[in-house]
Amino acid sequence: ARRGSIMWRAVVAALCVHGAAGMRVVPVPRMASAQLGRECVSIVTGASRGIGKGIAVELGRAGATVYVVGRSSRERPTRDRALPEGEELTVEATAEAVSAAGGCGIAAALDASDDSALEALVARVAREKGRLDVLVCSAFTTPPKLNEDSFRGPFWQQGAAMWDAVHGVGLRSSYVLCCEAAPLLMETAAHSRPLVALVSSFGGKAYTFNVAYGVGKAATDRLARDMAVQLGPRGVDTVAVYPGIVSTEGNLELARRGEWEAASGGFAFTETPAFSGRVLVEYLRRRDLRRANSGSVQVVAELAADFGITDLDGSQPPSIRSLKFLVPNYVLPDAKLKAAFPPQIATSAIALRDRLLPDYCLDWSLFAEPPPTVADGADAAA
Repeated sequence: ARRGSIMWRAVVAALCVHGAAGMRVVPVPRMASAQLGRECVSIVTGASRGIGKGIAVELGRAGATVYVVGRSSRERPTRDRALPEGEELTVEATAEAVSAAGGCGIAAALDASDDSALEALVARVAREKGRLDVLVCSAFTTPPKLNEDSFRGPFWQQGAAMWDAVHGVGLRSSYVLCCEAAPLLMETAAHSRPLVALVSSFGGKAYTFNVAYGVGKAATDRLARDMAVQLGPRGVDTVAVYPGIVSTEGNLELARRGEWEAASGGFAFTETPAFSGRVLVEYLRRRDLRRANSGSVQVVAELAADFGITDLDGSQPPSIRSLKFLVPNYVLPDAKLKAAFPPQIATSAIALRDRLLPDYCLDWSLFAEPPPTVADGADAAA
């Protein structure tokens, strides 16, 4: 995401002046956490690292049985992007972390682009456990030229390569796995109410990176919505979840190399991978809430604020559509205040800004406004 959107500045400034009229935060009653138990059988794809790993481990912390799915294994480790050296990022390592957290981790190394492997995975779960309570689709292929300007370039220059990269593993594989898992999910619904969670992003609502990326995320959201029409009456809930700017292993490696600012547009990380896991576990516990909102898009940070859930360091990350995120990044960034005032005053101004900003979220209709077109033909991400 890049800075400098005049639209964003005007919208956010107007909301600040008028008190974010028309927006409100609807609190959800907080509940005491309860263990899910080993009988809660889960599949999490893309779980060798990143958000998938964070979700898998937190499910384990709640006592669940988790089939940890990913390509990278000890026998065949994969590194399709820059990752920290010396850190084991395999399905076996995540499965061990799940078990160490209190659950039962089961490694399942496979390529999510292989339909037959997905079919075999569900057959294995049915044979070994006889049920499936949670399906989390988090697998995603690293798009080509992720750290280059061309990643944000015109779609007619990117061609089919970008389309296939972001729509294969991440959209098609999620659809295929849901097709394979649906019968087992519906069988399980006779005893509990299963959940299908698709990891999406704000790119489903607002222009982000490039055309193919946004189309893929919007399609993921629609997949959750339309599956709810058919699965809901059969006792299965669905949801698409939006994490924030996550400190995954790959992103942290970009930061270590000094490449994160260019890749992200200068934004700081807002969440850890575990944060998505903590929130999804609590959402899973709240059957009435997820049933009433089946097929919806849910923002991880917004659910966390409602649930009273914090990140690993005890912080309460803001939603990307919250004024607490938008104003410091678009309207009154630290650099602007430091340039306008002497150091001591600038420090006080930054602290005052952060303390006084309300945690109000822009309506999706405002957040989805397209960014301005820049001179070279590439769009700045919202």
